[in-house]
Amino acid sequence: MIPELLQNLHSLREKCVDKQVALFQAVIQSLRQDGADRGLDYKISGFHVPPNSDEAAPLLDPVENEIVLAKTSSSVFLSTNIDYILRSMKIEHLIMAGCLTDQCVEHAVRDACDLGYLVTLVVDGSLTYSQERHEASLRAVGGYCRHRTVAEMIVELGNI
Repeated sequence: MIPELLQNLHSLREKCVDKQVALFQAVIQSLRQDGADRGLDYKISGFHVPPNSDEAAPLLDPVENEIVLAKTSSSVFLSTNIDYILRSMKIEHLIMAGCLTDQCVEHAVRDACDLGYLVTLVVDGSLTYSQERHEASLRAVGGYCRHRTVAEMIVELGNI
């Protein structure tokens, strides 16, 4: 599923670049080599991605003006300054995609909605360990966001 996901994300990003939509990527990465800054879940599970390691690389190579944030917990909103950046840029609508649907993506969707953002989750731009888990997560966040495919988002973005 990874090659298909990457192709979908590349297609969506090309349209976003064309329409001058601000781009962000969050990567899991400790800010300290020893990982002392990680969230409790990551500490308990022994999950540690040191700074500048191969595992900390963004899923897609960043393009000009794309913001890459290192997050130290499942929630990009709790462990980065993304909310501050989005508000500074006067961004109210978010298009979300990524890995893992039922963990980091779902957490970001819920947090963004609770913070007052209008969220669209790209269903074929996200994945997790199984299709069953992916679909369960999509159902779980149904009230927090709207669901669109990459093709649907490209059409919508073409209309702005």
